[in-house]
Amino acid sequence: MARINLLPWRESLRKKRQRDFGIATGIALLAVAAAAAGTHFYIDDLIRYQKKRNTLLEKEIAAMDLKIKSIQALEKTKAKLLARMDVIQQLQGSRPQVVHLFDELVKTIPDGTHLQTLTQKGANLTLIGKAQSNARVSSYMRNIESSAWLAKPNLQVITNKSKSGGMSDFTLAARQISPVEERGGKSRKGKGKK
Repeated sequence: MARINLLPWRESLRKKRQRDFGIATGIALLAVAAAAAGTHFYIDDLIRYQKKRNTLLEKEIAAMDLKIKSIQALEKTKAKLLARMDVIQQLQGSRPQVVHLFDELVKTIPDGTHLQTLTQKGANLTLIGKAQSNARVSSYMRNIESSAWLAKPNLQVITNKSKSGGMSDFTLAARQISPVEERGGKSRKGKGKK
């Protein structure tokens, strides 16, 4: 006699397949969740590492900024000190020039002429005085021209006051130089009024 299986085998096979599919789906979901969690933790670790590097770089940049500010302050101080040293050297160099200036003023002024006012701005001199005649002023200008410490005489004003004692008022501009300066390619050393 033929055996007939009356058990619902198709239904049990379907249930087995559904159960296997559920298990496979669960395993796949667990694998995807594990991969997502691993990726998340890996990316978080990379972000934390980069933040630490950024913090370190910011600290180093701040330290460098402080050093740069310190260097800039030192550069300013250096520039101020160099400017002071230049002023001191100029004063040291010009100290004997004042003596030479007054000595040359005495040597160059001709008889019959006297100075009332001397004004100096840098190397420029303004001489105001009285002379017995215009010829005395011309002589004074020639003496300044031949002086070792004075140059470029320029007559600015001359007024004759023949009614009041015969003296002429004059204003003369000149320039103070040192004997090592050259005029026209020739050294002025050794020149003077005699």
